[in-house]
Parts: sequence; structure tokens; C-alpha cells
Amino acid sequence: MAYTKGQAIKDDVIRESEIKVSATEDRGSRKRINRPNKKLKKPLISFASDNNAGVHPNILSAINSVNQGHVISYGDDIFTQSAVKKFEEHFGKDVDVYFVFNGTAANVLGLSAVIEPFNSVICSEVAHIDEDECCAPERFIGCKLITIPTRDGKIRVEQIKEHIHNLGNQHRAQPKVISITQATELGTVYNPEEIKVIADFAHKNQLFLHMDGARLSNAAASLNVKLKQITADVG
Repeated sequence: MAYTKGQAIKDDVIRESEIKVSATEDRGSRKRINRPNKKLKKPLISFASDNNAGVHPNILSAINSVNQGHVISYGDDIFTQSAVKKFEEHFGKDVDVYFVFNGTAANVLGLSAVIEPFNSVICSEVAHIDEDECCAPERFIGCKLITIPTRDGKIRVEQIKEHIHNLGNQHRAQPKVISITQATELGTVYNPEEIKVIADFAHKNQLFLHMDGARLSNAAASLNVKLKQITADVG
């Protein structure tokens, strides 16, 4: 389901008249749903991070089933190897898998692998790396984030082009990465064609394309495509 910035969640999830919206947060652009004023006619569906909820019983059962005996540490155990093979099935044999604690760690480590402190990252103004990670990229990488205004959470090549300038100028941050979020923070998705256009532009201009895929499975389900079709296959 897609909705624009600051818009309440649609009636099929929760009726607008039955919620109380708090004061705006961050830049005053996004509103946060507070407690309902009265009993809801439908259960509240949360689109927040999965770490807001409890662990699914099947996950706990799987953890408990392997919580015995001894295995080799640091990723050399059969369970980690099995998980890596699953990633290879979905993303291709040449994928490198690094397990991290959360999305912020994944974003920072991924960006730090391809960027220097004098570089910049071009992203949307609602990008998680800019609004919700408490300056983590700037703190640990030292880079600059250049944000692009957006009505739907997505950015386009026409907008990105405006920030590809002053290349080689020692007084300006040098663009190095284009970062997109799939699905976006506003619930929209990039289709394979849109991603390929951005990827081709990035490669043509010696830039890297970074994808924050915290909700990648949701995007794949929405588009009815395989994970590889919206990642490795499109650049």
C-alpha cells in the first residue's frame, strides 16, 4: 500500500476518525500515530520495524533446536553455511553475505566499503540513512549526505543529475554513491526498470548504487518478482 508523506494510514487498515495523530516529528513532515481514541473495529496493523514485535514461535523453535552441542564459531558452522546457500539461491552464486545486528549496521558497513570521508551519498529526503539512523553514516564514515526532495519516497535520474557537478573540485564533496530504499519509507516501490535506469546512470558516472533493502521482501511480493530481479539482475 502506498501513501504520501504526512498522510494517515488508509481506512482499510485503521479508520482516520479513530486515531489521534501526535505532533509532527523530525522535520515536521511525517506524522506519528498515537493511541486510538476508542476501540478499533479492526486490529491495528503495524508497519514499524519487526523488532517492535515479539519473535515468531517458529523462529524461537528453530533457535531452540540448534541450541545444543558444539559447532565451529565465526560463521564456519553448518547452520550459517546453510543460510548463505539460501542467499545464493535468491541473489546468485557471486553474492557475499555478511550477517549484522540490524539495518543501520548493514547500511553503514555497506557504504563504508565503497566511500571515503570526502565523498557524498545522494539519497531521498526521507531516506532512512538520513532521517532515522542518528547520523550514523556521517559519524562512522565522515561522508556527506545530499538529500533530494520527493513526494513518493523515490528519486529519479533527472534529480540526481543536478548533484553530479564539481567533480575533481577539492573544495566540494565528491559524489560516489546513489542510495535508494526498497520499498521506500513511504510505502512505494521501485520496479525493475526504474532500478536499472538508476543503476545504468550510476555506472556510467563511476558511482555505486546502494540499496537499503530492509523491506526488500515486501517489495518483491508487491511486484510479484524474485529478489534477484530487483537486485543483481538490474545492476
